[in-house]
Amino acid sequence: MSTANLGSRLKRPLTTLLILFGALVILGSGPKSVDMGYAASVEEGSANSGAAEDVIPLGSFDDPPEVLWRTLAGLDYSTGEIGEELAPFVGKTVKIPGFMVPLEDWAEQVSEFLLVPYVGACVHTPPPPPNQLVYILMEDAKKVAVSFWSPVWIHGTLEVEETTNVYGPVSFRMAGTTVEPYE
Repeated sequence: MSTANLGSRLKRPLTTLLILFGALVILGSGPKSVDMGYAASVEEGSANSGAAEDVIPLGSFDDPPEVLWRTLAGLDYSTGEIGEELAPFVGKTVKIPGFMVPLEDWAEQVSEFLLVPYVGACVHTPPPPPNQLVYILMEDAKKVAVSFWSPVWIHGTLEVEETTNVYGPVSFRMAGTTVEPYE
C-alpha cells in the first residue's frame, strides 16, 4: 500500500469524526431543556405550605402560575391518577415552558403543536413519556411562528386529556392563548 493511499484512507475516518464532533458541539451549545422543577405563583391571602421549594412567587401577580415538567410528571399516565402538585392547575390558566414540535410538516407558522421539555424530543429520539408531552391547539386556530431551537412559554388552559398523534400518546391538552420567548 502506498503512502498516498494510506493518507487518504486515514483522512476519511478523521473527517467523519470531526463532522460528528462538530455536530455534537452545535447541538450541545444551545439550551437542551427548560427547568425541570416546578413553581406556582402565590396569590395574596393564599395559604403557604411552608416549604419554600413548593411555592415560588413570580414577578407579577397578573401572570398565570408556572407549571414546570416535574409537576406534569405528577400524572400517572397508566392509571390517570393526578398528583397533589398537579391537581390545582388542571382546568386553570397556566404557563408552561418548553420546545415546540410542529404537527404540520414544513410550516413556518402553526396552530397546533406539541410542547416538549427538551429540544428535539419526538423528532430525532424516542418520545418522552405521555406525561411529558402537551398537545397545544391555539385558540381560534391562531397561527404562531415555529420556534424549534429556542424555548418558549405557552399560556393557556391545561387539561388532562389523552390524545394520540404521529409521535404517540400525549397526556395533556392545552388551549393556547399566548406564546412568548422563555427568559
